[in-house]
Amino acid sequence: MSTEKLPPTARYITPEGFHRISEEHQRIWTVTRPRVVAEVAAAAALGDRSDNAEYTYGKKKLRELDRRLRELSERMDSLTVIVPEPNPSGRAYFGAWVTLEQEDGEEKRYRLVGPDEFDVEAGRISVDGPLGRALLGKREGDVVQVRRPAGSFEVTVLEISWEAGK
Repeated sequence: MSTEKLPPTARYITPEGFHRISEEHQRIWTVTRPRVVAEVAAAAALGDRSDNAEYTYGKKKLRELDRRLRELSERMDSLTVIVPEPNPSGRAYFGAWVTLEQEDGEEKRYRLVGPDEFDVEAGRISVDGPLGRALLGKREGDVVQVRRPAGSFEVTVLEISWEAGK
């Protein structure tokens, strides 16, 4: 077993997050791009390309798709997939689901994920964000002070769990 450390710039992602990125890449490559290529070919067959809005728009759309494909490929190459496992100490780390009680008594549940998969509406917060950083290493019952540009607030950690992502 290697004792090599990961580079300090390693970007982590859960298997579910990597799957979402991979699916988007696959969908663009196998469905969207071939459709746009066919549309461009049909527009080119109409003749004069200088005054052909469909052709011009199609070429622009194709460049945007190719840029997105490159971006997704580079992103997938730079990510390290980490399968979250429960921490024996009961502390919150990458991949954990954390249920919080806010100052107003409202409960929220978030998963600690990497910056490439955060989506607050879906309950995924980045470990690089203010709340994610504040929760790292915390245990059930801890009161956490979260500092952010908009001002500080407190949350209480109610539960930490490790089930697979949604």
